[in-house]
Amino acid sequence: MPTALAPLEDFTRPSFSATKLLHVLILWASFARLPSGVRADDAKPYPRISEEAFKARLAFFDYDKAIPLEGRVVREWDQEKSVRRKIVFRGAQGFLVPGQLEYPKSGPEPSPLVLLLHGWSGSKEDWWNDNNSVSGGLLRRALLEAGYAVLALDAAAHGERSHEIDFQSVNAFDDPEAPTNRRNYFTYAEIAIQTVKDYRRGLDFLAERGEVDLKRVGLVGYSMGGMDAFYLLAVEPRLKVAVACVPPLLNSSYGPASPIDYSWGIGRTPFLMLMGRKDEMGEAARVEASYRQYIDGPNTKLIWYETGHKLPASYVRDAVAWLKERL
Repeated sequence: MPTALAPLEDFTRPSFSATKLLHVLILWASFARLPSGVRADDAKPYPRISEEAFKARLAFFDYDKAIPLEGRVVREWDQEKSVRRKIVFRGAQGFLVPGQLEYPKSGPEPSPLVLLLHGWSGSKEDWWNDNNSVSGGLLRRALLEAGYAVLALDAAAHGERSHEIDFQSVNAFDDPEAPTNRRNYFTYAEIAIQTVKDYRRGLDFLAERGEVDLKRVGLVGYSMGGMDAFYLLAVEPRLKVAVACVPPLLNSSYGPASPIDYSWGIGRTPFLMLMGRKDEMGEAARVEASYRQYIDGPNTKLIWYETGHKLPASYVRDAVAWLKERL
């Protein structure tokens, strides 16, 4: 299942015509791509908003903790080395949020926890699938073997939550059968903000149950999930370490949710970026320059792979090693 964020038109409103799309893509390409031969040392970082503007945006991710969670376990699998549970709880917008929670049978009790955030057009099930572009099953098993519990939710409008958009695909613009008034229910920013609130509510649900160590919570996000890592680090103090895999850092279609603007929120939190040098979702030289300008520090690291948006399976080793050293 594809996990890359959809092209620019995915996040626009239904009135966005093919002609306008072509013009925007041409403009975007002219700004996003550097001339051939530009070295990383010469590249300019992506622009980001001021710290004051960043702080003003944090209110987007607030939620009312008085809203009942109504959380419950709806199914359980008792496996040889782990216990897997399907959970559901009430999100801040009123939607029911389904998730998969898995605990190792051996290791510390309560278990430290790693949140797994899938990419655009994916689902929580990506982390229980061995044969996909994110090596999801490989990462999940490696974390369980290292003694971590894992929690994966469906992002807003994804997976089992497609009912939120009348069971259309989040890439509905590709479906010629989709009525024009049933496309693009949410902007990207709306999906991202709702998903961040849902993960915060998910941690509240686990706090009620007392089954994980909420003083030891980490995150691995891929593509859109890597973008969510920036937002969550900015607003969720229970996160102690994060790994962001191939997050696109900037696009005008992201509205008030370009990850580069939330790099202000990383602070001292250990933060690892795993990037593909040939990734079509960004310009490697500008990503490198942005990392150096905004993120680089004693608790951060950037690792490059000679790939595109699909990282090699070896990224799992690097992600797990980062978590084990810091969580």
